[in-house]
Formats: sequence, structure tokens, C-alpha cells
Amino acid sequence: MRLKIMGDNPTQLWGLTGAERIARIAAARKVSIEPADAHTELIANATFAFDPAWFAHLVGLPGTVLTRQGIPVLAHVRSAAEHAAVGRAIRDGKPLGESTLQVIAAETAGTIEDPVLRKREQPFVDFLTPQTLRSLERASYFGAYKGVTDVLTKYLWPEWALVLTRIAAKLGISPNMVTTIGLAFCITAGVAFYQGHYWLGLITGLVSMVLDTVDGKLARCTITSSAWGNIYDHGIDLIHPPIWWWAWAAGLASYGTPLPATTVWIALIGIVGGYVVQRMIEGAFISGFKMHIHVWRKLDSQFRLITARRNPNWVILLAALCVGRPDWGLLALAWWTVLSCAFHLVRLGQAYVCKAQGRPVVSWLTAQ
Repeated sequence: MRLKIMGDNPTQLWGLTGAERIARIAAARKVSIEPADAHTELIANATFAFDPAWFAHLVGLPGTVLTRQGIPVLAHVRSAAEHAAVGRAIRDGKPLGESTLQVIAAETAGTIEDPVLRKREQPFVDFLTPQTLRSLERASYFGAYKGVTDVLTKYLWPEWALVLTRIAAKLGISPNMVTTIGLAFCITAGVAFYQGHYWLGLITGLVSMVLDTVDGKLARCTITSSAWGNIYDHGIDLIHPPIWWWAWAAGLASYGTPLPATTVWIALIGIVGGYVVQRMIEGAFISGFKMHIHVWRKLDSQFRLITARRNPNWVILLAALCVGRPDWGLLALAWWTVLSCAFHLVRLGQAYVCKAQGRPVVSWLTAQ
């Protein structure tokens, strides 16, 4: 598929002009950029900034045009006549008028599902001007946010991460550099836990958790996501949590609240084993139903807020440390991991029962 970018707009969103941003969105979809005089299937208007979700949506909808105030923003044309009509409207900065294209008006468009970010919402689109820049930054940032995630990522630090994302973009810091800085704080937290310096570990761990949000948002806002960056970021996310919990157990004696060795090992088996099993359940659900277990029913999305993953576990350990009993935190973590694992195992079984009975297993986001 081929794309032609029309319009000249020097205003920069996250350091990118309208044309540069559209070109990166297209490249991420393996769509080639053609010269201005070429006849292409896709035409984009650099006067506007729009959510990449719109691009993915229109790629699959030939004969459709996205408009704002009637002016074409992005079109998937089928003929030379449609191509000419869209091009003329963009050059003149005027509404499209009568056309054989199906119009999606940004002002009244409904929501669309984004399976990658696990959400359903109306993607943003607006004129890219100095006056709209701040609002577009917020729209693109929150547009890059996952809809189904943990309670801290969803409610505690979105504004903190937005400030850090802006700073990183202005300084030219890459997402992988943010990931590396976060890794340094992650390692510091693990060492602090191991030595029984729990407050230092929780604080540095919190910083690494926030930066884990920033790197992904920076990559999506600047359209610089890469296969290596995804492996680097998610590899760290996958490996370090069990190491943290083991380090927390190892530091109990230094802190002054030791547990019997047998109790510690049973707790760690529950925590680490449950973590592995939970990840296996998630993988089995994706393999069997081509979607994340957390988006099957609304209940699953709500439980994802608190299920035994790194960030909710951090809250459990913080609560225990506030009363001076990190040993209670380890035991609570073990119980909550086992209970969370059991919940997801039951949900996996229920999904297979639905499938065996011939009932569709689809995301509640799709069904809206």
C-alpha cells in the first residue's frame, strides 16, 4: 500500500512536523511514501495531527475518508476521481463536498477498539497549530496509554509520566535510554531489598516503575517503537519481579524481622511459582483465543487493576513496611499471588467451557 502526504505544516508535535509524524506512522505499518504527484491508495493531510489508530483503521476501509470540519484528514481512495477530489479539498483547505467516499466525521465519530493498547475509545484528531499543541500533546500521550492495566499505572502517575515524557522528548532522549535509566533504578531497588534497606528499595523501585511507563509512552508519542525496544523493555519487565521478591525475603534478617527458612522458601515458591503459572495462563489464553485474558470480560479488566503483578505487589509491601513488618508483606504477597493465580486459572477454564459449548469468546471491548 502507498501513501501521499499533502500540506506544509512546520508546527512540531513531540519534535515532529505533521508530515514527519505521518511518515513515521506509515513506516510502522509498512506503507510506502510516494511523491506528491503520485496516485496512491492513501492520502494524508499534514495540516492535522491524528492518533495512529485512525491510520490502522482506515487502512482496512477502502472508500473511506476521515474529516474534521469537513476537510479531509486521511483518506483511503479507490479511484482517480476520489483521489482528485480529496487532493483538491486538501490543497484548498476546504470541505470535501459531495463524494463517493464514506465520510467519518471526527466530531461525531464513534469509538474504535485498539487491541494492542487494550481499550476502546475515540481516537484524537485536530488541526496541528501552536494553539492546539498543548492539547494535542495530552491527547497523544493519553491515547498511547493502555486501557487495561494496573491501578498505579492507570491512576497514580499518568501526570508524572507525562511531564517526564515531555522532558525526554525535548532533550532528545530515546525510549531505550529511558529504559536503561529505569533498569539502573530497578537494580538499585533489588540490591536495597537484599540488604534490608526497604524504604530505599521501594522509592527507587517506584522510580523504575514510573520510567517503565515513560519509555513506552515516549516511543508511541514520537512514533519510535522498535522490535529491539519492545524486547528490551518487556524482557526486563518479565525477569526482574521474581528477583525483587527473592531479594525482599533475603533482606528480612538484616531488617530485624527474620522468618524461619522453611516459611521463606514456601512463600517464595508460592510467589515465584505463582508468577510463572500466571504468565503461562496468560500465554495459554492468547494462544487459545487470540486476545489477552484481561480483556475477555469487564471483570477480567477490573481484576487486572489489582492482580498479583509488580505494581500492585509494591503496594502490598509498602503497606507492610508502614507498620514495620516486611515479613508480613512477604507472606501477604505469597497468598495474594496464589489467589490471583487461582482466579485466572478459573477464568481460563471458563473460557474453554464457553468455547466447547459453541459460545463465542470475544473481548468485551469488541462487543461494545
